[in-house]
This record gives sequence, structure tokens and C-alpha cells, in this order.
Amino acid sequence: MSSVMHVENTAPRSDENLLAAFRRNGDQQVLATLYLRYTDLVYGTCFKYLKDAEASKDAVMNIYQELLVKLPKHEVDNFKSWLYVVTKNHCLMHLRKEKKAVTVSLDINVMQSEDFSHLDSVLDKEQDFKKLELCMETLPDAQRQAVQLFYLQNKCYNEITGITGNDWNKVRSLIQNGRRNLKNCMESNG
Repeated sequence: MSSVMHVENTAPRSDENLLAAFRRNGDQQVLATLYLRYTDLVYGTCFKYLKDAEASKDAVMNIYQELLVKLPKHEVDNFKSWLYVVTKNHCLMHLRKEKKAVTVSLDINVMQSEDFSHLDSVLDKEQDFKKLELCMETLPDAQRQAVQLFYLQNKCYNEITGITGNDWNKVRSLIQNGRRNLKNCMESNG
């Protein structure tokens, strides 16, 4: 008695065989098997045109979705060549759409400065300047003059000694004491 064993063919199926199977029953698993053979080709082609890894990965996924729509409508003799053309056209369409999106560069001088982007911070700074002006008036004349020359007119200690006639240590003391008195005045006023 002879027994006939059924041995399943485990040899890889050809592109044509997989394509025919997909056309017969629309099984996405069959199409995925076929597509996975060429994802490196698809990704490489996308990267060549798009020059961006993430955009290329997205394109690989989008092209698979395109195949689901296009394969039932087109007669394909050589899947690999046809897929290359679909991939190239997909990338060119992507680039064309990107080109239509107009990018306008704005002159930095036209934009609002950082100081004016938040009105609250501008108003806070304005209040601080008013407090500072009031506190400057409370300083003794010698301290006020030394602080104004150093901080507002950007004079160095040597220049201030020449203007005021005070020695270098006295100028340093006037500036330090004036700064401390300003700080205390600003903190006590709010």
C-alpha cells in the first residue's frame, strides 16, 4: 500500500505568483509579503529624492497604501520595475506639493523684539524703572553721581575719579554703597 504524503511547497513564491494571488482574493498579507521584498529599494529611492529619513519612512508606508488602490486597476508585468516607478512618482509629487507651499522668510527687524512679545513683562519693567528713578533720588548726591556715571554712562573707576575728584577707593565705596541702597529701596517699595 502506498501512502501519499502531502508536502507543502516551502519554496519562496515568485513576484508573479504573489501578484496573481493578490489579484484573485485581495489578501493584504500576500501583498505585504511581496512589498516587504522591496522595502529597502522603496526606502532608498525615497531617501534619494526626499533627502530626509523620516519623510522617507512615511513615504514607504504611504506607497504601500497606494498599492492597495493601484494594483487592482493596473496590469503589472514586472512588479519591481513598476514599484520603482510608483515610488519615484510618489516622491516627485511630494516634492511638488512641498514646493507649492510658499515659505516666507521674515526679516528679524520686522518682527517684534523679545521685549515686546509679552506686554506684562514690559509693564513690569516699566514699573521697575519708575521705582529705580524714585530710589535714585533718595541717594546722597555723591552716591547718585557715582552710580549714574558707572551704570548709566558706562564710565570706569578711573574716569569717575577724574570727573568727581574723589580717589579710586572712595569711588568704589560710593558705587557699592549706592548699589546696596538702591537695592534696599527697591525691595522696600515693592
